[in-house]
Amino acid sequence: GTIITGKYGFRTGVTEVGVELPTTETSIQKYLDTKTNNAYSHAVIGKWHLSKEATHPNNIGVGYYEGTLGGGVPSYTNWSLTTNGVTTSSNTYVTTAITTSAINWVNTQTKPWFLWLAYNAPHTPFHLPPNELHSQGALSADEASINSNPLPYYMAAIEAMDTEMGRLMNSMSAEEKANTIIIFVGDNGSPGRVAQAYPNRRSKGSLYQGGVNVPMVVSGKYVESVNSTSNALVNTTDLFATIADAAGTGTQNINDSQSFLPLLKGDAFTARRFAYAESGPTNALDVTIRNETHKYILFNNGLEALYNLMDDEFESVNLLNVNRLPLSTTDSAMRDALVNELNKL
Repeated sequence: GTIITGKYGFRTGVTEVGVELPTTETSIQKYLDTKTNNAYSHAVIGKWHLSKEATHPNNIGVGYYEGTLGGGVPSYTNWSLTTNGVTTSSNTYVTTAITTSAINWVNTQTKPWFLWLAYNAPHTPFHLPPNELHSQGALSADEASINSNPLPYYMAAIEAMDTEMGRLMNSMSAEEKANTIIIFVGDNGSPGRVAQAYPNRRSKGSLYQGGVNVPMVVSGKYVESVNSTSNALVNTTDLFATIADAAGTGTQNINDSQSFLPLLKGDAFTARRFAYAESGPTNALDVTIRNETHKYILFNNGLEALYNLMDDEFESVNLLNVNRLPLSTTDSAMRDALVNELNKL
């Protein structure tokens, strides 16, 4: 929801799983159509999870949609495939199926294109992918083995996704790849059963770093800072303006979105000072906001947490616990600044 609109969830109502994104919102696809005079073809292939309505992707402006409407699939080899409003069944391994669909769509394009390829993997159910897609060794396919030790199966699903991403990249010519910006962004953290380093209940579905600090890798066109890592704060909302900027619209700031394209080019870049995330029903939101060093969480029950991420990246010490008070002058100033910015939102 944040990527497709460039807005925080509380502005669109999409703050939790199961909420439908209103078709009155301006999607990045609609925006590209308007700002480039329909210069771009666009498609979303894969996971949608913004409505159960089969025509919803097209109704919000997606030129071509093919994928799974829900958040996950009941089985990676027995699932429902929706193509521009028509739903059928598929028995092809879903990661492979949507990659093939993406390759076929790209190969038929005759003008500039924007493809959003949304993998289900490595979403549950934990499973054994086809052996040729991973190198996790000889894993048993029975449910008991998977349930007793899901981590290697989870890794296999990730590697299978990586293998299929490679197949998509390899299907493109060197010229095509040189003219394509590729943005990879993770979802909302690993499920608790397979989370590593992060404590229980502080991974997927939480506002702790294990749930909101997700991977992002950008390569290809415009990327001058090759093989480097940036500490700049980026929200998923920022993908809207960045994609629009890369498409030549001149958009650098819109809604809650700030283009980070200058960062990739090595140009002067004014990074956002705060990053925000939220979770829960709109009338009972848990919210969090951070700056370069500190992170504040306000739970809907009124409880608060403050962490110094420079000293405590796994958020083990809540500086607002009674036994930690009073706050230091620096920590107190950071909390005030974060709460003030949250109140502005």
